Amino acid sequence: MLALARKYRPRNFASVAVQSHVSNTLRGAIARDRVAHGYLLCGPRGTGKTTLARVLAMALNCERRVPGAPAAGAVRPDEGEPCGECESCRRIWNGSASLDVVEIDAASNRGVDDARELRERAMYAPSGDHGYKVYIVDEAHMLTREAWNALLKILEEPPPRVVFVFATTEPQKIAQSAAPVLSRLQRFDLRRIGPAEIRERLAQVLAQEGVEVEPDALGMIARAADGGLRDALSLTDQVISLGAGAVTVERVREALGLVAEDEYLAVLDLIADHRAADVFPTVARLADLGIDFGGFLAGLADLLRATLAVSLGGAAPDVSERGRAALEERRGRLSAGDLLRMLSALTELEPRFRKSGQQRLLLETLLVRFALLDKSVALEEVLRTLGGGAGDGAGGGAGGSEGGRRAAVPGAGHSAAAAPVRATARAAAPAPAPARATAAAPAAPPMPVVAPTAAPVAAPVAARAAAPMPAPARVADDLLPPRGAASRAAPAGGDVATTSVLDINRLSERWEEVVGEVRRAGRSVLATMLEQSVPVAASAAGLVTLQVDDEAAKHAIESARDDVLAALRTRFAGVQGVGVRLGERTTPPSARRATRESVATDRVAALRQKDPVLGAAIDELDLDLLEG
Repeated sequence: MLALARKYRPRNFASVAVQSHVSNTLRGAIARDRVAHGYLLCGPRGTGKTTLARVLAMALNCERRVPGAPAAGAVRPDEGEPCGECESCRRIWNGSASLDVVEIDAASNRGVDDARELRERAMYAPSGDHGYKVYIVDEAHMLTREAWNALLKILEEPPPRVVFVFATTEPQKIAQSAAPVLSRLQRFDLRRIGPAEIRERLAQVLAQEGVEVEPDALGMIARAADGGLRDALSLTDQVISLGAGAVTVERVREALGLVAEDEYLAVLDLIADHRAADVFPTVARLADLGIDFGGFLAGLADLLRATLAVSLGGAAPDVSERGRAALEERRGRLSAGDLLRMLSALTELEPRFRKSGQQRLLLETLLVRFALLDKSVALEEVLRTLGGGAGDGAGGGAGGSEGGRRAAVPGAGHSAAAAPVRATARAAAPAPAPARATAAAPAAPPMPVVAPTAAPVAAPVAARAAAPMPAPARVADDLLPPRGAASRAAPAGGDVATTSVLDINRLSERWEEVVGEVRRAGRSVLATMLEQSVPVAASAAGLVTLQVDDEAAKHAIESARDDVLAALRTRFAGVQGVGVRLGERTTPPSARRATRESVATDRVAALRQKDPVLGAAIDELDLDLLEG
């Protein structure tokens, strides 16, 4: 008894499923007598590459074919088709020995000697007066570079009535090892067969076999086939062999070892309810059932994809009616953003998951991350909080919006898709209007201001938006006292005896102490930027000028003048402003050893240049970049 995949193999171009763009072209070439000497058929497994090659060989050597009469105008449906009944067609379709049709497995005949033998055999004429010699080379990407080189000449100038058909699932390997071959062949890319086409074909086959089947069972087989009709027919054969009677969902699940839909829905509920503690018993139950974790991960990805489609208002693709109804009931329990993060984490994990010896541990940690998404903070939430800071800060004194409160949680977990950040809340009050600075009479340092213990994240943004900067009087912009300088005077309780009179020599000697003060204040990124700067001037008016070598460092220091000024005032009296200027390098910079801190600093500087809004978020929230 023949397997279903062989029994129902197409015998003509019209019955080849889905690949009409290939079958119609080949049929038209035969009908119009415009057959090429070489074809390359590419596509996933089970999509009809070898079948089309055999049908082409049958049509070219069909005993009922009338050669020498090319069709004029449109090709009739029966033109270019093999009869499928003559002796030649039956021998080729059955794969029996034939003098004119030779099938070669390139996986086991891949060397240069095999290619030379093929080249010599191709020089002999076909056995019939009007027939063709057809060489079908399967798994052509397995041929070596030397084998392709041996076939180059005969592919460029083949003998008359000789056709080569190469079939491969990996055409990119041929392009890498034998790129000149591609210009000598006509290439056809076969499409994956969709679940709807597979269900339709399986329904026809089972109707002819006299087997009843449930629609949801056909859908499960179609999804398991993964775009290959041959795989679908082989799986159907396996299900039918399990026992007599109708093909049901339970029978398909038992025969193919598939995970029940209820298990996926239970995991989805676990994630939506944030029950991280229930992850481990759930995975243990799956392990006891003998479920393959790789298949479970693929099924979970399909369910999350369908859930995302439902949450966006669309229809759930490739899901049973029962599953579609269950997803509709759970609409709104997971946001589209969280679903996108989960899908992104799944795709990132998949390559490692296949090779890992700890698949259970990887699955458990992934599900725990999904269940704890409510405790994570994403970068877009921080930016959204900054964008609506004025409204949130004015709306309530308890901490602003939901996003602002989440961004202010120290040590929050990181999300799966967006770049994770750690937000450290700085206890600072809204800064009053800065004092006007003039070149002739600099303003005296104001009295220290005692800051409250906590403030909403959006409050500094709202305060700066509400109090515009006064226009300076004949003072350069980069030498102005920083915004909020009045609130960032010398810290209360500071030891006046440790301060020195401001001059450039003392400033250069004690610059490392200033950098250390900034680092102790928790601004490690800013401290690294200050290490790369050089104090070059200190005026009698209390204005300090720093010189840096790149625009990113200049922008970072200018954005944090408050902190630099506060650190300077712990060491020097009379400091009123900080300016930053770019210097020209006279000698190439000495190479510095890359450290974890320097790499993080460079990445932050690049992010600042790319997105000014992100730079503002880093300054206001004192964000540090975490390893993903």
